[in-house]
Amino acid sequence: MSDIIFNEEKDFEEAVIKALIEHGWESDVIRYPSEEDLIQNWANILFNNNKQGTRLNDQPLTSGEMAQILDQIRNLQSPMALNEFINGRSISITRDNPDDPLHLGKEISLKIYDRQEIALGQSRYQIVQQPKFKTKSPILNSRRGDLMLLINGMPVIHLELKRSGIPVSEAYNQIEKYSHEGVFRGIFSLVQIFVAMQPKESVYFANPGEKGVFNKAFYFHWADFNNNPINEWYTFIKKFLSIPMAHMLIGFYTIADTDEGLLKVMRSYQYYAAVGIANIVAEKKSHWDDKKQLGGHVWHTTGSGKTMTSFKAAQLVAANHDADKVVFLVDRKELGIQSLKEYRSFATGIESVQATENTDILMSKLKSTDSDNTLIVTSIQKLSNIAREDVVNIEADLKIVQRKRMVIIIDECHRSTFGDMLVDIKNTFKNALIFGFTGTPIQDLNAKKDSTTPTIFGDEIHRYTLGDGIRDKNVLGFDPYMVRIYDDADLREKVALSKAKAKDPEDAFSDPKKEKVYLKYMDSSQIKMYGELVNGKYVKGIEDFVPNEQYQTDEYVDGVIQDIKKKWTLYSRNRKFHAIFATSSIPEAVKYYRLMVKAFPGLFITAMFDPTIDNEGGGSLEKEDGIVEILEAYNKHFNQKYTIPTYDKFRKEVSLRLGHKKPFDSIGKDEQIDILIVVNQMLTGFDSKFVNTLYLDKMMEYENLIQAFSRTNRLYNMAEKPFGIIKYYRRPNTMEKNIEAAVKAYSGDVPTGLFVDKLPNNLRNMNVLFQSIEQIFKNAGIVNFEMLPADNAAIGKFAKEFNKFVNHLEAAIIQGFTWSKNSYPDEDQNEDAIKMLIDEQTYLTLLARYKEITRGGGGGAGGDVPYEIDIHITEYDTGKIDANYMNSNFDKYVKLIQGDSDPGVVDAALKELHRSFSMLSQEEQRYAERFIHAVESGQAKLVPGKTFRDYITDYMKADEHARINRVVRRLGCYYALLKELLDRHATPSNIDDRGTFTELKKSVNKSKAEKFFRLVFKDDYVPLRLPIYSEDYLRDFIFSGGKDPYLNVIEVEQTSAHTPDEAREYNKPKVVVVKLTDNDYAGREIRTSVSYKTLENWYSESKAVKSVIESECFAYVEDKLCVATSECLERTDDGKIRLTEYAKTHEEECFLQFIVDEKDGTLHYVKLPKSKADEAFNYNDAITEDLLSQYGLVNEMSKEMLNAIDGEEFGPALDILMDKHICNYTARLLRSITGLDNRTISNMKKGENLTKSNVISACLGIHIPFRVSNHMLSLADLTLNMTSKGQVGDDNETYDMLLHLRWTTDYDDIYEELKVQSKDHLIHQPPVKK
Repeated sequence: MSDIIFNEEKDFEEAVIKALIEHGWESDVIRYPSEEDLIQNWANILFNNNKQGTRLNDQPLTSGEMAQILDQIRNLQSPMALNEFINGRSISITRDNPDDPLHLGKEISLKIYDRQEIALGQSRYQIVQQPKFKTKSPILNSRRGDLMLLINGMPVIHLELKRSGIPVSEAYNQIEKYSHEGVFRGIFSLVQIFVAMQPKESVYFANPGEKGVFNKAFYFHWADFNNNPINEWYTFIKKFLSIPMAHMLIGFYTIADTDEGLLKVMRSYQYYAAVGIANIVAEKKSHWDDKKQLGGHVWHTTGSGKTMTSFKAAQLVAANHDADKVVFLVDRKELGIQSLKEYRSFATGIESVQATENTDILMSKLKSTDSDNTLIVTSIQKLSNIAREDVVNIEADLKIVQRKRMVIIIDECHRSTFGDMLVDIKNTFKNALIFGFTGTPIQDLNAKKDSTTPTIFGDEIHRYTLGDGIRDKNVLGFDPYMVRIYDDADLREKVALSKAKAKDPEDAFSDPKKEKVYLKYMDSSQIKMYGELVNGKYVKGIEDFVPNEQYQTDEYVDGVIQDIKKKWTLYSRNRKFHAIFATSSIPEAVKYYRLMVKAFPGLFITAMFDPTIDNEGGGSLEKEDGIVEILEAYNKHFNQKYTIPTYDKFRKEVSLRLGHKKPFDSIGKDEQIDILIVVNQMLTGFDSKFVNTLYLDKMMEYENLIQAFSRTNRLYNMAEKPFGIIKYYRRPNTMEKNIEAAVKAYSGDVPTGLFVDKLPNNLRNMNVLFQSIEQIFKNAGIVNFEMLPADNAAIGKFAKEFNKFVNHLEAAIIQGFTWSKNSYPDEDQNEDAIKMLIDEQTYLTLLARYKEITRGGGGGAGGDVPYEIDIHITEYDTGKIDANYMNSNFDKYVKLIQGDSDPGVVDAALKELHRSFSMLSQEEQRYAERFIHAVESGQAKLVPGKTFRDYITDYMKADEHARINRVVRRLGCYYALLKELLDRHATPSNIDDRGTFTELKKSVNKSKAEKFFRLVFKDDYVPLRLPIYSEDYLRDFIFSGGKDPYLNVIEVEQTSAHTPDEAREYNKPKVVVVKLTDNDYAGREIRTSVSYKTLENWYSESKAVKSVIESECFAYVEDKLCVATSECLERTDDGKIRLTEYAKTHEEECFLQFIVDEKDGTLHYVKLPKSKADEAFNYNDAITEDLLSQYGLVNEMSKEMLNAIDGEEFGPALDILMDKHICNYTARLLRSITGLDNRTISNMKKGENLTKSNVISACLGIHIPFRVSNHMLSLADLTLNMTSKGQVGDDNETYDMLLHLRWTTDYDDIYEELKVQSKDHLIHQPPVKK
């Protein structure tokens, strides 16, 4: 299957449908349905699944009853809440079917879905092809998805497909676009999982909801058991979308995380582990008394979501009733709190997760038969305490518990579970089946008490190593730095002199014995800096002979602190991220705390360690004094009252505050912890995406080292946190070897990628990628990067290369790169070895071009983004421009035009000014052009001291003010609040910080808003949805940076000169509908296809054809006269108008029919589409628009466009028509299609250079109906007077024919036809295709 090339998306779509049917989905595909069709389908399934007995009294569900269900869905809104709705098994409605008098007016419950009822019983699995979506705005065209999968009538999985050669990013970008446009509403809001697929790559992710954030860090590739990604489409369907897998996916492998407010979906490795545990428990069901306790262990790297995996395993076991109790054990109190919170956030409304405040409560939960007490979270200490209790007191209770089928899942099982506590638990609960989870299993090479994880817990169930996690981008890689506070050579000499018992080298050489010892230790081939095993025997290195006291000197400690200080602002991104500093002992931690508080007066630093133990290093009094100091400083800063007796609460708060967990999820810099100093605490199990740096002044190895490193590798925005930073100081050469050994042990033999590129390699990659980008623009004939290439392929290549460039740049900046420095040393510290080929000004110019791709500013398609665009890159601020350079060019130009200068010099200065603002965005360049034009014409008022950028900003602010005022006028909301949110660049995650957005919504004037939305939605307006309409409008306006989704809504209602009765009388049809008989069809045939030449003749000869065409209810596309609606016609990415798949498969519904003579093709009758009227008319009878409208045929395109440009002059009207919500054309796209150059298009938008050839070329280029073209001609003071004599009259007739018949035809086809007729002078010549 992987070798098949799909050149057409429709072929791929059919292949996917076939594969789905092969793997359990029903063969009766629902094709091209509307939302109403799918609601009725769901109603039918609900009826069939609930008609047993008298529940429905054998009467179907009414539209009113379905509306009740949809109201429940709308009220829930978010996919997370709807996940619970779906898995809630049933819903309640009030019966309103009068044919069911038994239940009329009564509440009944309907079964909707049972996650246990897989591939049997009443479960239905349907495929929907190209469902029709409504958008949130009537101005936006309706959309058609590719495929949707229904379980029991509910659309729960949506697939977006792309043909071979198109990146999968285009599919998921389209999903994001659809979501933003509001298509996943109503019944479609039930979608839980999105799948983006092209033949060689498949990506899946949970639906974040229309108001959620699409985070590519959580777009996953499914993988096989060995974690090899499955990309090939057929295998992906077989493994991921088959039945029963898809049913389980919705029922068990999606998680409604109430803590984060997100719907989540399991990754493949989590699935294999959870199902592996569930299967082992299921097999155990028939022989629980066999005393075999070792269930196995799961090796999943830290940060990979082990808690979710263990919860799902527990949930599967409990749901299958394969065990009476599932106990989740953690090792420490703060981890228990965290795990309980996570478990409860994952649980659905029908599940309960029990906490255990003490041993008595734990015992009561264990012996309980209540199903709510099945899932229990407790600590290993509490469970082991039960085993150590006085047996006489609890003997009866203990016997009850011991008889139960108990599953114990132990988190972080590499830790103290190797002590006596686990032995006590095993001896007490002999029937328990025990599983362990760890990111760092104990292996033979680091065995504890001759025990390893497999010997304690059993065989490995599933493995997902650190190497797997970094490869899959589920966790970050590391950037470790060895810092030598002491020079290696100095240390070696100190040790050599000490071993030789010499005062100095002269003394060593004075005695042969001393000399021999001295030279031995000075020889790095004999004694290395680090110790190592040689033939099973440990051979010490230089650092082994350095006493611990050497690392406690004031000189050393100050060296560490100064190194931390040197790059603190850079590493922390100016206090956005935090650091953990691990020390070797409590006294050292206290010493560092005292010194660092003084060294970093602008930061908040605290320390945390176990106050009940005397760690190595002694100093118990100093420890107690230190704790008092630390607590007093913390209490003062955060206004708290912690004491040594309440130290556990202090630790909990520090953990939550450092992790930005509730209630500290929205804290500012003054409320955060910048650096936390620890000894052993927080180095295992603590998760926070806000920790990005670990400073280590202690020796670590194997599992402890990897666990500590992994505190820094949680995912965040890759632009700001591309990796975890590690700096290690003590015995650095030994630590380097420890790191190598640990990585080898825990990377799964795939260490590649664990450590990121260092600065020299990142800089080399930046240079190589810039050269590639430079060549792309040179090949397009663009020298200064002032615009994007016209070719889509070139833009796509640029986007891909620039993505890579920015990835390396982001890493390099954190590693010390600055634009102010042009050359850097290499790995061997050779100065100026790497010279940068790109400067900041060029980078900012390229960034401006990159941002234009998402705004449709490229020479290609515009609108929908078919390129691999990284959204975070487009959010960079490009306001950082070299203003001095631009201003000096502007000042020079102004002086020249104000004086008596040579035109050639003026022109050269203007070109240089244009070059200097090429780094501006295309939008800003347009404002700059407007301003220069005003300067040239003398209309601009120049103010001394005002910069060129200031003038551009003034123009932009004036436009922004007008846009904000328009929204304020429509909704009556507060101007200041709306402007504040725009200025803040508010995002979905922070829009209501400080309650600003809530206040803005409250300020909406209901009467003004109602008046506006009644105009927008007309008959579809629903009064109860007014708050939703207003909120959606405001959100769209804010998130788009001030782009008005209702820009083209005209707020002046159209009036008619006639009364309604007069209008009806005046417009009565004057034609006779012909009832065709078999005799009328004798010797004749029905055609839907007609050549242009024939249509041209019929247009001249047949009143029926002419009136139909002039009504603009039909458009001539692909040799058909097709109903001109969004259901039948669509605009492609490159601006062309094409028939939809629906139209192609529904000819009788969409196309005008012609009854012609079989022999000579003479036209006799014209027949309307079956779906509208199925009526025929004599070829010579004009069919009025009023009659067509009675049959549901309206010229909606023309009306929409004319309403949009009503009252505008030519330039603004052209701009509006080219807007993405109407024709979706950029100036560059128009140029690439028609050959109109940039200056001509720019002039036309200013209302200049409006020749007949220019205007008609533009109208044909953007494909607008005749009435709109005719209106544009009148705005340009141009007419098509067919009574004119000679050549002018002939040309006007040709123009009239083109604008009536050919407005949907590809521009280059029109030009070629005119060329054959020697009339190609009438329109502009399109660019020659390469």
